[in-house]
Amino acid sequence: MTRIIEFLIALGIVAGLFVLIGVLLPGERHITESVETNRKMTIVYDTVNSLRRFKDWNPLVLRDPAVELTLKGPDAGKGARLEFNSKNDVLGQGSWEITDSEENRRVSIAIEDQTRGHDKVTTFTLQPTGKNDRNVKITQDYSVKYGFDLFGRYAGLYVSRHIGDDLKLGLSRMANMLASVPNVDYRAAEAPLTDLKVVDVPAEDLLAVNAGNIDRNNETIRKSIQDNQEWIKRAMEANGLEAAGPVRIVTTDFGAEKYAFDVVQPVRKKSAADKDKKDGDKADAAEAAPVAAADGELKVKIPEGNPATYSHVAPHRSAFASYTGHMAGLDVARNALRAWATTNGNEVTDRPYESWTGGVDKAFTTDGTYDVYWSIK
Repeated sequence: MTRIIEFLIALGIVAGLFVLIGVLLPGERHITESVETNRKMTIVYDTVNSLRRFKDWNPLVLRDPAVELTLKGPDAGKGARLEFNSKNDVLGQGSWEITDSEENRRVSIAIEDQTRGHDKVTTFTLQPTGKNDRNVKITQDYSVKYGFDLFGRYAGLYVSRHIGDDLKLGLSRMANMLASVPNVDYRAAEAPLTDLKVVDVPAEDLLAVNAGNIDRNNETIRKSIQDNQEWIKRAMEANGLEAAGPVRIVTTDFGAEKYAFDVVQPVRKKSAADKDKKDGDKADAAEAAPVAAADGELKVKIPEGNPATYSHVAPHRSAFASYTGHMAGLDVARNALRAWATTNGNEVTDRPYESWTGGVDKAFTTDGTYDVYWSIK
């Protein structure tokens, strides 16, 4: 009986110490970590002000690669929400939701998860740094409140180790991720893109000529485009086709001295009115006019010796922007579009192209106008 009493007394002392120490422990915790990147502020801010690239930097996905991530609300800014659902009992279910953001300065995110505590908030603060403010310092802080949850207060003793390690790892992965984005500010004067968006491109029929790898000289490029347009025109005439939009330039490589590209013309069958001319012309057109195949492609026969090729392109999604300026600025415009697409969680594929909406001659002036496309997966 005495031993039982001694045990109960000891247990009471331990419980009392647990409560006393727990009450003395902080009722909330706050930790901070930082990393630096040389990417443009626009790229950094758009990355943290959206949860579309969450899986590419947040350590949560390393703990469970099969975790289900669901995006809800707007693409970016206040209300953008990511919900996660894991079969891993430690992770369970939860969410990240942007509650406030200030352009190029700060983004606050509310976190719900299975760890102890409430009012969990992580904030990214962005600060220009380095020589001429060319770099950006990304500071991420995390705060959590425990109130009078004594077990939570004890759990707070390990926040610096557990959550702190996650902050360090996440920021390191984010810096590496940002390093893969073209360092072009797609909202700055150096790349005056407008109407940035993702569009659905319908199925198309195209005639193309490979221009080869030619000297990067304005007159050489202009002549190559016009000469290859003539080949395409002859192929169109031989098949009863007409242009279905402006000429396109599809870039393979834009080097310091050489430029490799294709000249491409969207085409379609001529209308009946266009084909109904003279009887002789009518007969020739009937013989050469393409007809739709079962899969929607045209039957096109390229005249012998003509370098043009025909292709039918299936519907796809593409990053899109409009650009105004000299064609020499298109390389920056292309990289800016890729930077925007990547920052918004889209992976570009294939080669980019520009639809020269203002025509070829105008493209060699500062008044050239273009629609820029880069397909995304």
